[in-house]
Amino acid sequence: MMENRKSVLSFTSGCSRLPLSVLLQAQRDMLDYRGLGICVLEMSHRSPEFTEILCATKASLKHLLQIPEKYKILFLQGGGSGQFSAVPFNLIELKEARCVDFVVTGVWSAEAAKEAKKLGKVRIVHPEQDMYTKIPDPNSWDLNPNSSYLYYCANDSINGVEFHFIPDAKETVLISDMSSNFLSKPLDVSRFGVIFAAAQKNFGCAGVTVVLVREDLLGFALSGCPTVFDYRLQAESLYNTPPCYSIYIMHLVLDWIKSNGGLEAMEHNSVAKSKELYDVIEDSNEFYVCPVDVKCRSRMNVVFRIGGTNGNQVLEQTFLEQAAGIGMISLEGHSSVGGICASLYNAVTLEETQKLAKFMTSFMKEHSLGASH
Repeated sequence: MMENRKSVLSFTSGCSRLPLSVLLQAQRDMLDYRGLGICVLEMSHRSPEFTEILCATKASLKHLLQIPEKYKILFLQGGGSGQFSAVPFNLIELKEARCVDFVVTGVWSAEAAKEAKKLGKVRIVHPEQDMYTKIPDPNSWDLNPNSSYLYYCANDSINGVEFHFIPDAKETVLISDMSSNFLSKPLDVSRFGVIFAAAQKNFGCAGVTVVLVREDLLGFALSGCPTVFDYRLQAESLYNTPPCYSIYIMHLVLDWIKSNGGLEAMEHNSVAKSKELYDVIEDSNEFYVCPVDVKCRSRMNVVFRIGGTNGNQVLEQTFLEQAAGIGMISLEGHSSVGGICASLYNAVTLEETQKLAKFMTSFMKEHSLGASH
């Protein structure tokens, strides 16, 4: 039975774990959803039963985020990477200059900028960074009033840089990729033109991407925009079969968030969890090193090296092996940056994070004499 599954603590930055209660409900519904004799995987996306799931999921999002009426909620496919293209296809012609501003603070915003360059001019509004370890001072940003939008990634899961403030887009439209911190804290949606987030970090499983788009921004898609990415068409009706099962899982997770204190509780937990690990790092006399500026360290993805600033690969591999030996998995940093990355998405508990912090402390005591500082 699910209740007796192997006890493993996954700290992956990819498809995060799901709350056990969600998995149990999905298990109960798998063969027979509410007496229908079929499960959601077999259900018509135009059936009354799925329409009920779809409407309930939207209602939960509106409740949790207090989404204003002037916004449309879209459930699309293609992940965050799909939105790297969808955003410029829909919005780059908001102004005639066909120019967009970017704040680039990690791999994902850099990738989004590459996609936007295929359709128009991209301006990086701040001095170029050699490494993604901080958010450039907003006072240094050179915003173009003729830009169609200002784009940023609210949390970079690879580099561990998170915005703890909402940028001021001034005369233009603010766009944000929130794939890895969406629904981890309260949010003033009214500050944004478009928010998008892939579900598999904090509020569901892979397969569905939520897009919140302000209604006055619909209808500006380029003539060459793939129809499936046209926000106006997607807002008008179910243009294509949506990722039904992923939406159903999202519905269950949103109910779990509501029943566990809402976004205020998620934020409280995120602060407490990340503090557990950052405290160990800061108290380690540089045995553990987090390269990210303290003011913008991610609460979702705690990145660090072991044995010095550049990392000791032998120690890091030993850390990963010993952690896996006691049931703590998926702590490897992204292949592009190396090191360790502990992802603390909503379903990871404080108690589980404390177990990791305890292991980090014991590992440091055991290996600090052999570390290369």
